[in-house]
Amino acid sequence: MDREKITGLLMKEKYPGIHKNGKRMRRLVLTLLWLLIVGTVASYSGYQQQKEQAADVDINTEEAVKEIVKEIEKETTVQAQRTTRKFEDEPDQLYARSAVLLDGKSGRVLYGKEADTIRPMASTTKIMTCILALEFLKEHPDQIITVSKEAAAQPKVHLGMQEGEKYYLQDLLYSLMLESHNDSAVAVAEGVAGSVAQFAQMMNQKARALGCKNTHFITPNGLDAKDDTGIHATTARELALIMRYCMTQSEASGEFLTITGTRSYQFQDVDQKRNFSCRNHNAFLDMMEGAVSGKTGFTGDAGYCYVGAVIRDDRVFIVSLLACGWPGNKGYKWKDTMQLMQYGIEHYQYKETEPEKTEDLPCLAVLDGFDACRPYCSSVNVPLEIEENGQQTHILMRDGERIEKNVTIQEKKKAPVKKGMVMGNVSYELDGEEICSYKVTAGKTVPERTYGKILGVILEKASLY
Repeated sequence: MDREKITGLLMKEKYPGIHKNGKRMRRLVLTLLWLLIVGTVASYSGYQQQKEQAADVDINTEEAVKEIVKEIEKETTVQAQRTTRKFEDEPDQLYARSAVLLDGKSGRVLYGKEADTIRPMASTTKIMTCILALEFLKEHPDQIITVSKEAAAQPKVHLGMQEGEKYYLQDLLYSLMLESHNDSAVAVAEGVAGSVAQFAQMMNQKARALGCKNTHFITPNGLDAKDDTGIHATTARELALIMRYCMTQSEASGEFLTITGTRSYQFQDVDQKRNFSCRNHNAFLDMMEGAVSGKTGFTGDAGYCYVGAVIRDDRVFIVSLLACGWPGNKGYKWKDTMQLMQYGIEHYQYKETEPEKTEDLPCLAVLDGFDACRPYCSSVNVPLEIEENGQQTHILMRDGERIEKNVTIQEKKKAPVKKGMVMGNVSYELDGEEICSYKVTAGKTVPERTYGKILGVILEKASLY
């Protein structure tokens, strides 16, 4: 076996987290070194029998290295740095392969790591299932669901419903969001849309309406799935935007926050034959002041996932994490969430960004315009004004961020011109996104210049003599 190949596996440049994973990592490194020694000794044996054994060792060593490398990759993907950083104090070592910190009010991404990489999202899917069901309940508050064979057959984690049983839709949403029950998700989907396939269409329609072009829903519970369009997946950015909708934009936002913030809930089936108790598994609710909502998730393809929110001093921070470790690293998502939330709280504050309405603007040259004070001039200069529009300019910013102003104004205009006529706009951008814009209008009316108007001025002046 090529010894340089094995040695290369140990290089810090290839696996930057290899020295940061404690005893487990040291054992893996020692195992690789032992395999290197065994392979070297075997390859230098002079006897034919030993050569044959060396070949076997070489093959076995190759396979062992591949297995260990896979394990190292799982342990060290978490330490990968972002390729670019806007600020030196941004989080640079997260366990999650994809992560976003979002301003829950404006929807602006405050921090992103592979924010637009498409990945499976496991049970974080259920925030979309829940909000669609809550919006449905606005018009059907007493909706009862009869459990189908498909719903009853869903794998764990499940409530354990039996085919033919009846439940109130409202109760099943607590089962869905607190315990993440897969059978409740399917029952809810069927109760709202008639079938899982039709409910998936509703989910995808809502995602597109929110601008989530890289999100594709197949199941209401987030189990790994694939269809002709692709896999059941989203991005960290779009998962955060869906959470923003659930919390701040939907007509059912209040109900969503009530359910996801509930610590425990008890209910019965409609016939009162069975009793159920649900406990909220979102541990982050008790980890940070202001934590109000969230949803965990895990599948073999997705790894551990999480989306959650904190409200602090009227600021709304949303964190979404995808592929945040696999079994054995269940706590990674809490560490990443805490780190991102603390970063947002410490560095981002609301600032007023309203522009000065009296700022200097060039005058508009009105060609062939008439001014009684200067009747012989063929052009009239008209002052421009920035129009009030009531736009919110209260925006979450951190030190070091700059707002860019873009002025687009028509320099010339043929008469006539009326006061208030739009002649351009002034827009303000932050991080490449427009945060507000104002119309620029003509400050006075200028009629068209004609021989009749000029003659009238001449005659008026002549009458004074």
